[in-house]
Amino acid sequence: MSGTNGAYVRIDEDLKTFKVSRRAFVDPAVTDAEYREIFDKCWLYLGHESELDQPNDFLTRTVARRNILFARQADGEFRAYLNTCPHRGASVCRERSGSAKSFQCMYHGWVFGNDGRLKHLPGEDSYGENFRESGGGDLTPVPKLDNCAGFWFVCFDPDGPSLDDYLGAAMPYIELLSLHSKHGMEIVGGTQEYAIRSNWKLLTENSVDGYHAESTHATYLDYLMNVSGGLIKQPLVGRAFDLGNGHAVLEYKAPWGRTIAQWIPMWGEEVKAQLEDVKAELVERLGPDKADRIAHYNRNLLIFPNLIVNDIMAITVRTYYPDAPDFMNVNAWALAPRREVDWARQYRLYNFLEFLGPGGFATPDDVEAMEKCQMGYRNLKEARWNDISKGIGKAEPSFDDEAQMRAFWTEWQSRISRADGFGLAA
Repeated sequence: MSGTNGAYVRIDEDLKTFKVSRRAFVDPAVTDAEYREIFDKCWLYLGHESELDQPNDFLTRTVARRNILFARQADGEFRAYLNTCPHRGASVCRERSGSAKSFQCMYHGWVFGNDGRLKHLPGEDSYGENFRESGGGDLTPVPKLDNCAGFWFVCFDPDGPSLDDYLGAAMPYIELLSLHSKHGMEIVGGTQEYAIRSNWKLLTENSVDGYHAESTHATYLDYLMNVSGGLIKQPLVGRAFDLGNGHAVLEYKAPWGRTIAQWIPMWGEEVKAQLEDVKAELVERLGPDKADRIAHYNRNLLIFPNLIVNDIMAITVRTYYPDAPDFMNVNAWALAPRREVDWARQYRLYNFLEFLGPGGFATPDDVEAMEKCQMGYRNLKEARWNDISKGIGKAEPSFDDEAQMRAFWTEWQSRISRADGFGLAA
């Protein structure tokens, strides 16, 4: 046998198999190691620039167990701080979002500007000279903050790579999302928040899995066939791409409508004319090839470890973090072109809820499948390995092969093997 034998990933080049130990989904020590070696060291999605649309806007968000205050200063600069008071550690900002030039800790009244600096503290004359001016009482900034095409990321490792180096070949796919409209893109509506009783890596796999749609989502496909006049019978055609650093993407054509510029008959002739105008503007601004990709190709994009962007009927941005080996919290947002016409915005949000929402057609199916997998891992002692071999060795893996999952697991194994005690066989 020739291949790679890691603690959790086994590759047999002769048999063309790629297997993952099910212990990776159930062991609390693995989850702890994931926080140390992955979530504490990788670039993680924080938010979209449109969520802080105006100077002095802010939001609070949990990223890798840390409470973060993401703020836009009066001069328009974006900043992110640990949302914890330097005095006694209380959360400085208790609101989820809003607009503010300053934040006051409710415990002892320390006041901080949205530039993170300590502006006022009661009883200042009882502190040492220049205590406030010294900066020791300022909010702690995140070690690294940067953005790609309006998608803002944080990294808690001050010695980590630049965001550009980390994203690498995935950058053009993020940038493509920003080009859907000459007016830019924006997060619309609220946040979908829900929990799944399974390991977080199952959602990573599921989100870029083109193999499960026909069986898992049969009800939704039947529904689409009825409302689309049979268009859904047309095959899905596309590719899986390993983008390096654990990132991957599925890019494929599908028969469903895309509100950006792919018309379907159920929308009517008036909408067809509007979408032809949208397509013409894309061609003029970006050229025919890029315009065609935006208008007619779907993408399921994975940014390692836990950012998924589904650019399908609607654009969904999703992150998720483990609380335990068998429990994760999920957050998702809808991304859309600014100044989108009313019918397109309504249909886009309808699809955000209808297909990928926690009460829609797809997500409940996916949740049940993932939770059944987690239940199946109770048989770990006798049944130890998951098989992720579909399409292995192909020069051009199809969208329903598993090359994208192998990209994730190869990077995951590389990082997790650096943790103490994780270099041995599982």
